[in-house]
Amino acid sequence: MRTIALFAVFISLTLLANAQSKKGKDYNLIVGTYTNKEKTNGIHVYSFNTKTGQSSFRSKTLGIRNPSYLAVSKDRKNLYSVSEVDNGTIQAFSFNAQTGELGFLNSVSSGGDGPCYVSVNDKKELVFAANYDSGSIAAIRVEENGSLNPDIQKIQHEASSDSKSKPHAHAAVLTPDGHYLLAADLGIDQVKTYEINPASSQALIPAKVPYKSVSKGGGPRHLTFHPNGRFAYLILEMGASIVGFDYKDGKLETKQTVSMLSSEFKGSVEAADIHISPDGKFLYGSNRADANEIVIYSIAKNGILKYAGRQTTNIHTPRNFVIDPSGNFLLVGNSASNEIMIFKRNKKSGLISPSGQKIIVDKPVCLKFVAID
Repeated sequence: MRTIALFAVFISLTLLANAQSKKGKDYNLIVGTYTNKEKTNGIHVYSFNTKTGQSSFRSKTLGIRNPSYLAVSKDRKNLYSVSEVDNGTIQAFSFNAQTGELGFLNSVSSGGDGPCYVSVNDKKELVFAANYDSGSIAAIRVEENGSLNPDIQKIQHEASSDSKSKPHAHAAVLTPDGHYLLAADLGIDQVKTYEINPASSQALIPAKVPYKSVSKGGGPRHLTFHPNGRFAYLILEMGASIVGFDYKDGKLETKQTVSMLSSEFKGSVEAADIHISPDGKFLYGSNRADANEIVIYSIAKNGILKYAGRQTTNIHTPRNFVIDPSGNFLLVGNSASNEIMIFKRNKKSGLISPSGQKIIVDKPVCLKFVAID
């Protein structure tokens, strides 16, 4: 009898899993924006179904100037937003993943001007900010309730004495092991590496190998890690190229640089965002200005990239994009045309195609998925 009962439970769970698979799973899609003149723009939350690609509005939070980049804690209980202005700030919110509602907690200095990137470590001990205009980064302690301590650590980047460029920190990315912070600086063509010590009053110190240089004038912008944690990829804004690295113990070793441009392309470029599919098989990079495209590469087992294709239809100033956790869809924030375009994704080829669906929202510039349950 016990065997029969266990078998029945197994069958019920299997049927439930299959039913959920057919229906898809709903996620929170959180959207950061640039504030419009009417001040009716802010952080938007939608539900998104990974089977159908359908979305519906859940909530909106106003009162933040230019919440252009967001980070969500691993426990899904808090959201952190930049306010990309002079004398920038980082905003802390409580987040209810079930309802999609945000609750303001507090605001602290970002340690500089024009913060454009924010991240939070898995244990929710520290939040990190990258200040583009002033070329600095900051480490900010997180209190027990998720709010931020105003006593921050600021690190100012410096250009070499013979350089005419100024530092412009554009990303603050945690390594998969959580032991290091990689700060891509567009102005000085370096990826700075810092050791993280949450127990110290100075949470960030330069690593033994303190930086990795890239081609002069390339403009490091965003960086992402492969799911295996051994490969990292950096997108260069001015160079419109992608640099592949081997990663180990805080060290980046360059293995490949590929151009995002077709041989026929002529015009201005502004490469922007970079992401890898959940299965680790494909890499995607966005390019703005005259290019307006998503460029797609397959990833070999050794991390080498190979061009797979590009999508230009329905893409207008793709500052940011995101792949849904199932890998079925890729969503592009078209900041110039005030819409999020939803593309179907072929998991075998990696290519994307218009789904016919979109979300109308003013100046979308950051997209984040967060599980509802």
